[in-house]
Amino acid sequence: MKLSQRREKLIARLRVPRTRAREGAVLVEGVRAVAEALDAGVNVSFAVLSAGLAETDAGAALAARLAPLDVVSVEESDLDRLTDTEHAQGVLLVCAEPRAGLDTIAAGGRYLVLDGVQDPGNAGTLIRAAVAFGLDGVVCLDGTVDPWGPKPVRASAGMVFHVPVVRARAEDLLERLHDAHVPLFVADPHGTDVDEHPVKESFAIALGNEGRGVRGTVAEAAEGAVAIRMPGGAESLNVAMAGAILLHALTRSKPHG
Repeated sequence: MKLSQRREKLIARLRVPRTRAREGAVLVEGVRAVAEALDAGVNVSFAVLSAGLAETDAGAALAARLAPLDVVSVEESDLDRLTDTEHAQGVLLVCAEPRAGLDTIAAGGRYLVLDGVQDPGNAGTLIRAAVAFGLDGVVCLDGTVDPWGPKPVRASAGMVFHVPVVRARAEDLLERLHDAHVPLFVADPHGTDVDEHPVKESFAIALGNEGRGVRGTVAEAAEGAVAIRMPGGAESLNVAMAGAILLHALTRSKPHG
């Protein structure tokens, strides 16, 4: 079966942040990410499959799950042309973008704030870490990469569908955190060792751009700054690695829920 020109053009638009946002749709690639999206109950528009999907047990199981939906089967070469990845894994899904607002933030919650994180892989990895450590939401401030772009979704291994992801202006977030009595902390190499910091059960932790850190207004509104003690020779860590370590430290001794 041939994919219609209309759908092929839609897939191309979903690779461009501005047109993806206008479409309100998400492009999901790969067996695991698609399975996670289905587990989360996304609103599926259509799926594109190739024969290669059935070459693994996980792929065959996913094909069976997709069968009742709107599915187009194409040649392997055609699917490779539609995807960003070197190995397409035989599946591509288009679904509606899940929407969440600042009302997601509530008293007692735990939140990750991305302030100007621009690398898609880092953003997706941080969202995956937020899910792994049981956070209640992720807020992407203006200047952060589109969390629903194909690369962040893929880097999150589909975990982006399992946590509310809010896009907001910094001033609106700060007002909401204040109203919900959620204390804000920022990641800063000159801050207090996170293992020694008196972080409360509820918190929001902001991670900034690798070059500039968090913006001034966010740093000024924070109750404190936390850092990772590094006794070795490295001067710094990748923001995704640092974020995962901080989330582990902030949640390991304080059961949530």
